[in-house]
Amino acid sequence: MKNVLAVVLAGGKGSRLEPLTRDRAKPAVPFGGSYRIIDFALSNCINSDIRKILVPTQYKAMSLDRHINLGWRRLLSRELGEFIDVVPPQQRIDEHWYQGTADAVYQNIYTLEKERPEYVVILAGDHIYKMNYGNLVDFHIDKQADLTIAALPVDVDAAREFGVMQIDTDGRIHGFEEKPDEPKTVPGDDQRALASMGIYVFTARFLFEQLCLDATRPGSAHDFGRNIIPSIIHTHQVFAYPFRDENRKTEAYWRDVGTLDAYHEANLDLVSVDPQLNMYDERWPVRSYSPSFAPPKFIFRESGEGARRGDALDSIVCPGSILSGGQVIQSIVGPNTRINSYAHVEGSILFEGVDIGRKAKIRRAIIDKDVQIPPGVEIGYDHDHDRARGFTISPGGVVVIAKGDGVDHQASPATKSRRG
Repeated sequence: MKNVLAVVLAGGKGSRLEPLTRDRAKPAVPFGGSYRIIDFALSNCINSDIRKILVPTQYKAMSLDRHINLGWRRLLSRELGEFIDVVPPQQRIDEHWYQGTADAVYQNIYTLEKERPEYVVILAGDHIYKMNYGNLVDFHIDKQADLTIAALPVDVDAAREFGVMQIDTDGRIHGFEEKPDEPKTVPGDDQRALASMGIYVFTARFLFEQLCLDATRPGSAHDFGRNIIPSIIHTHQVFAYPFRDENRKTEAYWRDVGTLDAYHEANLDLVSVDPQLNMYDERWPVRSYSPSFAPPKFIFRESGEGARRGDALDSIVCPGSILSGGQVIQSIVGPNTRINSYAHVEGSILFEGVDIGRKAKIRRAIIDKDVQIPPGVEIGYDHDHDRARGFTISPGGVVVIAKGDGVDHQASPATKSRRG
């Protein structure tokens, strides 16, 4: 894989995840307590032995840049030609920001050419999955392809949010539509369509040629799915690669956590007895930045009616957290979080540094970093009341509290981390 360079696109606004993306880029949103969304694509790169990685960023990228600096650059050796570089828009063309996915790569074309890769793997930095990109590159080489697109069958209703492909018996793509209103289904199965995962392998020289051509086309959105792919499927070797999961489950796991409900569901799947996503697989680990927090602590074990007990059931509790007489059920408790006496948290995701006051009750909520919930407050029990306080309510009924959203908030005194 020494002749492969990966580009992890991390510049999207993530507007459907508002307010979690109010202060951070979507790939920097925490996931599973100790991780960020981008950690999955980066871990796949490292596990696949890809050691040259560019991360184009754009919106609210400070916390993402800091996370990569603290947790990822130490894994690679610049002296050996390895790197992971965060690159903001270079504004080489008309001094504009990234106009589309293809433009994000085109604005960094000089950096790519300088590394002289034979193949370029282009990835989205906001999906949750495990994949060996080495197998994808091997497939691309075996097919003598110009472009290979990772593909996954999805329900036809969900396919409206993806690029939808049609292929022949050899896997060559002969039809492609980006986010069609009426997706074409897989032959013999009118309930599913073949969707692009936004994972591409280009032969490098071909990629550079197509980026330069697209840059000159008036009216182009400079996007791979909308422009480049439809323009080449009938004239070049473009193949679909069937997604092979490294998750060791019978069902392939790939999630676009682009909405609040999808994000909430994917997180809470991790606390089930046998979650679909295996985070404890040492063969294909998911890496992240891990600050030196103390172990989590659970205190008070009183018995009898009205007793205080600090415990967590069917939950993930991250380092630095203290359950001081409060109870947590089917939830994710982020680092350096405190659950005070008689508080009850259920079906919720708490980010780093959250403080839940005495006798507070939290149900089906996502609470952002360093938010302090005052004693006795109830959240998730009366949505009309929650809306009146300025909280966001997802279509599925999840209450989201961002920094400053109507409750007192402050950095926990114990919070030493500078993560965004």
